[in-house]
Amino acid sequence: MRTQASAKHHPHDDAPDTSADFRRLAALPQGPERDALRSRIIEAWLPMAERLAGRFRSRGESYEDLRQVASLGLVKAVDRYDPELGNAFESYAVPTVTGEIKRHFRDHMWTLHVPRRVQDLRNRVRFACQDLSQTVSGRRPTVAEIAAHAHMSEEDVKTGLEALESFTALSLDAELPGSDDGYSLSDALGSADPALDTVVDREAVKPRLAALPERERAILYMRFFGDMTQSRIAEQLGISQMHVSRLISRCCARLREQILREA
Repeated sequence: MRTQASAKHHPHDDAPDTSADFRRLAALPQGPERDALRSRIIEAWLPMAERLAGRFRSRGESYEDLRQVASLGLVKAVDRYDPELGNAFESYAVPTVTGEIKRHFRDHMWTLHVPRRVQDLRNRVRFACQDLSQTVSGRRPTVAEIAAHAHMSEEDVKTGLEALESFTALSLDAELPGSDDGYSLSDALGSADPALDTVVDREAVKPRLAALPERERAILYMRFFGDMTQSRIAEQLGISQMHVSRLISRCCARLREQILREA
């Protein structure tokens, strides 16, 4: 049985007249007959969905993936459309399919989550740059020119320009531009300085060292800063090596206890 979708067409080739099919679809109960009619309606409108997907080809996503997303939007439009409201299906389906594609870009194409406001600023800046490129030759439009054309503040333009370069992340193994020796981004990244922990420890122990008795302070200085052995310290102070060892252990234990108690 032929449907209206294959018999009568809108002036646009991809916009079939399925008004009668939608009224019939709304009246049919769930079952094989309704499922078959629903499939025929979706198939009739697929060229329109593919045309909408083609508008987004130059944004870094494969056309096949865009077609799938557009088809999903079309299915949602068919299932949600109410012919009793009196509006043409095309007027409901186009924004539904387009919104589904834009949602795909917003939710799946950004490597990092970017606020919706920043994504909108990026799009406004991108469209303004495309318009200005036809009038400004030989150079990129300035921030002021973009702001005037898009009716935006210069601060918002700068945010949008930064977002233009942040759609995808750069691999740490990617070779840096202009590098001839395979120098990658990971080679330019720094690392935590292990000496930072030493700075913290020294600052924590400094007032405690100053509060020690003079002889104990001198022993610790000779041992840890003068790199003297316990036997040489004992010889210089005229005490036994065992006594030096006990004094060092006792001082270190006391300093550690005081610092940990404060922490």
